[in-house]
Amino acid sequence: MGKIIALCNQKGGVGKTTSAINISAYFALMKKRTLLIDADPQANATSGLGLDKKSAQKGTYELLMGLASDQEVLVRGPLSNLDVIQSSVALVGAEIELVGMTSREFKLRDKLQRLREEYDYIFIDCPPSLGLLTLNCLVAADSVIIPLQCEYYALEGLSQLMDTVGLVKQALNSKLYLEGVILTMADFRTRLTGEVIKEVQGFFKDRVYKTIIPRSIRLSEAPGFGKPIMLYDKLSVGAQRYKVLAKEILSKQAHLEAKTDKAVIVDELALENENIGLETQLHRALTQAEFTEQDIDQASVGNAEDQL
Repeated sequence: MGKIIALCNQKGGVGKTTSAINISAYFALMKKRTLLIDADPQANATSGLGLDKKSAQKGTYELLMGLASDQEVLVRGPLSNLDVIQSSVALVGAEIELVGMTSREFKLRDKLQRLREEYDYIFIDCPPSLGLLTLNCLVAADSVIIPLQCEYYALEGLSQLMDTVGLVKQALNSKLYLEGVILTMADFRTRLTGEVIKEVQGFFKDRVYKTIIPRSIRLSEAPGFGKPIMLYDKLSVGAQRYKVLAKEILSKQAHLEAKTDKAVIVDELALENENIGLETQLHRALTQAEFTEQDIDQASVGNAEDQL
């Protein structure tokens, strides 16, 4: 059965959608059957993968409202092993329509039960809010990843998000846990970035991923061309960091699966701490990568040939 991971932060502009797109893409490249669900009415994950959000006939809204089956909403992504459920502006109305429904918090969870059997990993790009859509995503998920921008204002509201996750776990989804925190948009030229990293690591400890995503022009440009960073500029710093991050997340999954005590899993979420610098870790992960740049080209070309 596949695992569902929600990427969530009620603050916009923290690299949530960029992380959802690129983590999903690299998981697919590592030959994991991957599904990315765009649950944000802005549909940035949809357009960021080269899909036209304006012409989307069936997507997350139709699935959530029972207007389409799980198979009808699936769309091929730009890589082999990557499928997408698109979003559209219609999803804005879901918040209102869900209010009067019974079991409204469980709609998405119920719709994803069969898809769990078809994919190894399902990533959900949550909307930047704490409304009913986000609540549905958290109830459907096994765990949550929080992308956090390395700036002061990104820390505000974090406690509210953690309170929401705690309430969902207590009342609606007892299996939900914090998968990890991704530090994004780091500008190592500023003292503030270092202070934010230190504060977040001090609070979340080893639940903070060791791989830090820097500010990158290439990462900002890629969505405009409808491509994950690996297909836009596979040699860029952003591409290399997301490759390492995807491997770190996947390594943690293997670590968790080796655990037999669920209570221990919740307390030991992250990789074992190593007394090595970030750059040393990045070099080690890159040299031990299970795929090469040639794999990226082959995955992209192979999928394009299938669509011809």
